[in-house]
Amino acid sequence: MIKDFLPISKEDMEKRGWEQCDFVFVIGDAYVDHHSFGPAIISRVLESHGYKVGIIAQPDWKDPSSIQILGTPRLGFLVSGGNMDTMVNHYTVAKKKRSMDYYSPGGVMGKRPDRATICYCNLIRKVYKHAPIIIGGIEASLRRLAHYDYWSDTVKRSILLDSQADILSYGMGEHSIVEIADALESGLKISDITFIDGTAYKTKNLESVYDAVMLPSFEEITKSKVDFAKSFNIQYNNTDPFSGQRLVEKYKENEYIIQNPPAKPLTQAEMDRVYSLPYMREYHPSYIPLGGIPAIEELKFSLISNRGCFGGCSFCALTFHQGRIIQTRSHESILAEANHLIWDKDFKGYINDVGGPTANFRHMACEKQKTKGACTNKQCLFPTPCKNLKVDHKDYLTLLRKLRSLPGVKKVFVRSGIRFDYLVQDKDPEFMRELCEHHVSGQLKVAPEHISDSVLELMGKPKNAVYEDFIRKYKKTNEEVGKKQFVVPYLMSSHPGSTLKEAIALAEYLRDLGYMPEQVQDFYPTPSTISTCMYYTGLDPRNLKPVYTPKTPHEKAMQRALIQYRNPKNYELVEEALTLAGRRDLIGFDKKCLIRPRGGAYSHSNDKNREKNGVQQQNHKKEANTSRNNTKTSSRQASNSKQAVKTKTNQKESGRNSRVSAPSSTGKRKGR
Repeated sequence: MIKDFLPISKEDMEKRGWEQCDFVFVIGDAYVDHHSFGPAIISRVLESHGYKVGIIAQPDWKDPSSIQILGTPRLGFLVSGGNMDTMVNHYTVAKKKRSMDYYSPGGVMGKRPDRATICYCNLIRKVYKHAPIIIGGIEASLRRLAHYDYWSDTVKRSILLDSQADILSYGMGEHSIVEIADALESGLKISDITFIDGTAYKTKNLESVYDAVMLPSFEEITKSKVDFAKSFNIQYNNTDPFSGQRLVEKYKENEYIIQNPPAKPLTQAEMDRVYSLPYMREYHPSYIPLGGIPAIEELKFSLISNRGCFGGCSFCALTFHQGRIIQTRSHESILAEANHLIWDKDFKGYINDVGGPTANFRHMACEKQKTKGACTNKQCLFPTPCKNLKVDHKDYLTLLRKLRSLPGVKKVFVRSGIRFDYLVQDKDPEFMRELCEHHVSGQLKVAPEHISDSVLELMGKPKNAVYEDFIRKYKKTNEEVGKKQFVVPYLMSSHPGSTLKEAIALAEYLRDLGYMPEQVQDFYPTPSTISTCMYYTGLDPRNLKPVYTPKTPHEKAMQRALIQYRNPKNYELVEEALTLAGRRDLIGFDKKCLIRPRGGAYSHSNDKNREKNGVQQQNHKKEANTSRNNTKTSSRQASNSKQAVKTKTNQKESGRNSRVSAPSSTGKRKGR
């Protein structure tokens, strides 16, 4: 196996002595050969099984010749939109164009089309009429069945139909992509590959489909939001690889989408093998003159230790993508990679992160999950921790100790997110103490998301009292180790269930803390999350109860402004919101007021207890002095996908962070 980047041109193929690629991988990101990037993992996994893979990164979607540069692949094309969902990558929640693409050379926007997976597949199909096309990645994975599309405000068909692809590899993809490749290698037609877990395909009839659950048809869910919610709930309850059933979605009399059960999670040995493949750990050198690829900056010296998340937040797509079963790398695998980092010429002694979608999940939630999978009728942590939940940080703590003892390592940070409601359940204070003493860089980012228990319930998050318990323990621990460190809370505005009343309650909570976030994340309705289903249908799919959802841009702006009520630019919106909610008692000069009356001084600079920058020391709860930086990798879509990618993008995928399948992605989700 040659230690080099995979071919991106005919010249590269000739250097390897190749006349033809087995697979040509068309991707929406620039080519980065690092295991935080899904296409790199899938390519290297195929290579390790003896397949020749060439890369076409960010082809000109207006020019058919751009996908011909490597010739006709022997077995087929792989297509991925990239590490993030294309639409989330391109647009803010307000549907405004972003100014940077952190996965493109120099961060320049415009290197890929909207809905890149569909666009690339249609381009391929124009040139290669009969070539097999396999799609995957976060964009395809979360659109494998009919779904609500926020950007067009419509219910869209399975991406298999709009892309004209033959088969879709959903989830992380290492198992399914090799099985697909082996089936093609054996001589099977792509249309006959209908038996692989972790895939979805289209068919004209159901003659060969058995033991399947029939979902409401596409016609039914487009006409009835109740049917849409029912369909989503069936899908959600069949995301586990042990209990998940085959699903059928009808479009026409001769048009069906079949989703096979999810692929089994990787064993630790398989995880170790995936992360030990010969990645170059860098972007392709052709990008150097263009300014490189910004997304690699924080990832280059970070370590992925796990994937999956049993947190089950409603706004996160990790359940649909990586699943709820935790998969981990061994200490030996992680230490071997760390020892490799130490000798990198750019390494300064700081390991930026050791984690995954949630850093402090290093084992399955309970013993039952090893053979029976995650429960379909209850969550591990919500509304209260399951009695069978195994709460233990010893393995993670041992790993962190080993890493920080390595020669040349000055500091090991934990930045991918701590699940605080899990941490407070640990009766042993040792992990909290060492976390504060050794692994926090002055501030710890956690995700309470809101303070209203009614909103938190819809979010699948614990009650606010649990967060306050964590803050007390965190503050006490920092005092014990002699450190003055803060908590930066991630907060979300306009989530389903949040009226102006709840938004004002959050503003009052922040007032009492003296904390005003510089940035706030509006709820982003990305495909395949419970919260997005609520947003579209106005119903909680789990019980079909009505859920109020702020939808108009103006109301969402008011809710966002309330969280940042100190900003003078938000004065009119805050005043309007308080008036509409009948809370003009919060307009005045009293210390409980959020804003001054018109004509009065807006600034709070005369309040002795408030700092000049608008961030006051917390009363007895917390301090914070930075803003919220989101990633999400297309899911908070994420998200491991966590393994979520930390790029300073303020982009959150409901399944941060997530990693793409046959196209793959990372999935870091900041532990939400």
